[in-house]
Amino acid sequence: MTARNATLWTNRLGVLALMLFCCQSLTAQENASNPLAAVNNTDLRFKSLDLGKGADKQDAYVDGAFMLRPDLKLKYELHYNSTNASGSRETSFEKVGVKAIYFPSERKLNETWGMRTAVGLEWIYDLGEAGTGIGPGADQLAPFAGVALANLNTGLTLIPLVQHFASYNGGTDISQTSARLIALQPFADTWWIKADLKLPYNWENDTWPASAEVQLGKNLSDGVALYGDVLVGLGKDRTFDQGIGVGLRFKY
Repeated sequence: MTARNATLWTNRLGVLALMLFCCQSLTAQENASNPLAAVNNTDLRFKSLDLGKGADKQDAYVDGAFMLRPDLKLKYELHYNSTNASGSRETSFEKVGVKAIYFPSERKLNETWGMRTAVGLEWIYDLGEAGTGIGPGADQLAPFAGVALANLNTGLTLIPLVQHFASYNGGTDISQTSARLIALQPFADTWWIKADLKLPYNWENDTWPASAEVQLGKNLSDGVALYGDVLVGLGKDRTFDQGIGVGLRFKY
């Protein structure tokens, strides 16, 4: 290798290292509670829901994501439930979900706002038994699209999303379109608060099982965060009355 070639490769490696450092720095500033964040994380989560009329449901699950490349994210979930919705206490794995998220574009709209667009497809595999109150009753495919609008001055992020769930295998017919609006605001250096409104429409039975969630979290270190959730079912078609949750996040 000539001295010129060695210098050329040294410069290329230097540029590559700088690009990787910048990407890691930008990623570290994003919050994994934003489903469109370009981050690597694994969350251990637990939720307890009051289903009404004396029934309850507990959901323990792993919720994580991994960046396959800067514009492609893989998200995964595995849920384990305990419920007495059928009249007796049942425990079982509920479902596994894998979601591929592609980011077609990311740019500044002006000096205040930036925008990231996203499209993707989620695969949901039913592990439960609908008669026990565990599991969706069918395997599903769910395409979606969304936008993350980030205020570059305050850190506020607004995320509108739309997703359609359709069953392709199983005993339950599922056809549901869900609109979702998330507002995520960091504060006091290490804290954040998130509001999450879900408005699904069930085409099979003409219902709106809406819900809302508020999350309060704190980054304990660069690699660990802790958060709590308060959930409320909305409207006469709600699938639960209220609930609480807690999560432990590992970022890497």
